[in-house]
Amino acid sequence: MKDTFKHQGMRQKLVDTLVKKGIKDKKVLAAIGKIPRHLFMDSGFIDHAYQDKAFPIAADQTISQPYTVAFQSELMEVNLGDKVLEIGTGSGYQTAVLLELGAKVFSVERQKELFKKTSKFLPKLGYRAKKLIFGDGYKGLLEEAPFKSIIVTAGAPFVPKPLLAQLDIGGRLIIPVGDATQIMTLFIRKGPKEFEKHELGEFRFVPLLEDKN
Repeated sequence: MKDTFKHQGMRQKLVDTLVKKGIKDKKVLAAIGKIPRHLFMDSGFIDHAYQDKAFPIAADQTISQPYTVAFQSELMEVNLGDKVLEIGTGSGYQTAVLLELGAKVFSVERQKELFKKTSKFLPKLGYRAKKLIFGDGYKGLLEEAPFKSIIVTAGAPFVPKPLLAQLDIGGRLIIPVGDATQIMTLFIRKGPKEFEKHELGEFRFVPLLEDKN
């Protein structure tokens, strides 16, 4: 579990790349500059850890491209103490970014293998979510709702209604919607039944799986 000057230098280059690609939020850039992404990947991928690319992790999932993580995180407009729901804990990298931004993070993962691995791994790096839950992301987390923002880190064929319902008024849901490619979609809750929708370009994610365990 080493984080060397070389890694720190590579992270700074990654931050520079994200700035060139249009990421402006200084807190998001600082989080990506701080978190040792190489520790979230298999050791064989160390050389690739600070390239702006997605990479395979366990259970046929991926660690998202840093630009995607930054883009989604920026859209969330996280403030210190915000209650945030993450659908798809995965490697825990996005979770760590949200924690660096000062969010109180509740995260749901449906792959048992990843859930077990990440639950043990995050605290070793000093990252403590409010709750890491093994369960079905399509259902959200009703017992902890409402949330200031909800982030979905896998491609959803449709927008799950429970996620919209669990947003605070003024809250934001960031979800990639579609099958082969996804449209990054932002919903802002304006009232009990009123949502403002923004479509923000094409992305590629692994699919959001329903709970089959």
